[in-house]
Amino acid sequence: MSTESVEPGHGHSPAAWTAVIIMLIAFTIGAIAFFYELPIVVWAAAGLAIVGLIVGWGMKRAGYGVGGAKTQPKGH
Repeated sequence: MSTESVEPGHGHSPAAWTAVIIMLIAFTIGAIAFFYELPIVVWAAAGLAIVGLIVGWGMKRAGYGVGGAKTQPKGH
């Protein structure tokens, strides 16, 4: 029986962290705006969430994703 596991490192990269932080801020703003019935701000927050996805994708393409050229693998 083998105890080896191949962990792909989901979310352990600057690209993933940046995208998630941007989207968390967007969802927080959107939830508060929804509570105060500010539809324009809710839609702006939805747009910011999409920007978070684009930023994460762009950073991954630039080499900051898991296993990218500009990231250092952690030694466990």
